[in-house]
Amino acid sequence: MSESSPPDGPRSDGPRNDDGPRRDDRPPRRDDRDGGGFRGRRDDRPRPPQTVKARLRAKARKKARKQKKMFQRRKVCRFCADKKLAIDYKEPKTLRLFLSETGKLIPRRISGNCAKHQRPLALAVKRSRQVALLPYSTSHV
Repeated sequence: MSESSPPDGPRSDGPRNDDGPRRDDRPPRRDDRDGGGFRGRRDDRPRPPQTVKARLRAKARKKARKQKKMFQRRKVCRFCADKKLAIDYKEPKTLRLFLSETGKLIPRRISGNCAKHQRPLALAVKRSRQVALLPYSTSHV
């Protein structure tokens, strides 16, 4: 093969020699123009007119951001705090504390259970529903 014949595939070892754009010919990237990763304020963009509902939502979001968050006590797992309290599918009174009004299992972040106890609790609720000690939903009550 002679040196004047073109290679079979695209070249990846340097700038292109054919008609394609070279690295120097590209327009500057947006973050290159303004001197870094700052892309400008969001307020600078032209916006379409907002509906009344959208304006109210935006106002509520802004108000929520401004409000200072009060210190909230960390929730403690009931089963870790009281070692005598057992998770048993045959005790619907205990399991009902972890069900919502609609019969759904209350998530960890709301109930305060740790992961170690939330898993067997979910299993116990499912078993209790199976043997009809707990309802699947409110329509069964």
